[in-house]
Amino acid sequence: MDFKDSILQFAARVDKLCPQIQTEEATKNALIMPFIQLLGYDVFNPFEVSPEFIADIGIKKGEKVDYAILSEGKPILLIECKHYTQDLNPHNSQLFRYFHTTEAKFSLLTNGVEYRFYTDLVTPNKMDDKPFFEFKITDIKENEIGELKKFHKSYFNVDNITNTASELKFLNQIKHHLHQDFSEPTDDFVRYFAKKVYPSAMTQKVLEQFKSITKTACALYVSEIINEKLKTVLQVDTLPETIQEKPTQTAAVAPEADDKIITTPEEIMGHMIVKSILAEVIDTKRVVMRDAQSYCAILLDDNNRKPICRFYFNTKKLSIGIAGADKNFTRHDISALEGIYGLRAQFLETVKLYLT
Repeated sequence: MDFKDSILQFAARVDKLCPQIQTEEATKNALIMPFIQLLGYDVFNPFEVSPEFIADIGIKKGEKVDYAILSEGKPILLIECKHYTQDLNPHNSQLFRYFHTTEAKFSLLTNGVEYRFYTDLVTPNKMDDKPFFEFKITDIKENEIGELKKFHKSYFNVDNITNTASELKFLNQIKHHLHQDFSEPTDDFVRYFAKKVYPSAMTQKVLEQFKSITKTACALYVSEIINEKLKTVLQVDTLPETIQEKPTQTAAVAPEADDKIITTPEEIMGHMIVKSILAEVIDTKRVVMRDAQSYCAILLDDNNRKPICRFYFNTKKLSIGIAGADKNFTRHDISALEGIYGLRAQFLETVKLYLT
């Protein structure tokens, strides 16, 4: 069994084991020692794995790290363990104190489920505040298994890990910030994209409106990526190249062509919401917005003969006209943009007319 299969097999066991683990010592025996073994080290050989490794701090003697992995009698990885239910955030300071008293270049803080690897990228011999590599064993990704393999006894090389640690640290931090901005977009994040599509002045009110738009756009983008991946895996034929959504830029630059046509943030967000509703039945690239003076049209395949709905958002009252089988539009008043979700059944019924 190769390393990847061994890790995945172990990961599948962790959730089953956890309910039976009552103490920190049990966490070590059931989760952490088997993990160390997967890295190729003999946990019963004190020349390779030293439990309760002494790391005296100044005049304070008898300080011990839970485990130290050794090479030629010297520690190369310090491991501090916690019970699997414990939050790791308050505990890196303990490992921080041990780090500079030994020759180890790397340290690991873990509760048997979460694993956080540290080194000294910022200041030599001083453990960084943030880990350069972290993962959750029950949700470990293929690329994370590749990084973890570098700590295997057969592949362990200080220079090799150190050379990639800096890039890996910043990569993980950027991923973390992207996750935060996708979930709850910051003003800077929203402003960056809003300025690219909104032709008028960026007021605070517009910025607030674009927060919801940006959040929806991020969710749609991720959804579309997933859908494309699924199509590839399932070998589903993609749409003909002739059926493409015209860039949103068409609506954004419309004021240059006709000063009377102004695409509002509400219309952009409405377009995004309609796309999210229809994502369950069609490729969202086919749902196109085309603005006009009196209304903003949402079309299938950018085809006037396939209208989905019209937004009437230029008055104090918001309303939506949804196309029927006879191409006539039934108006629906909504109190807020979220009301579009309440018209889900009507949108699906209209689009299905064009798919039969």
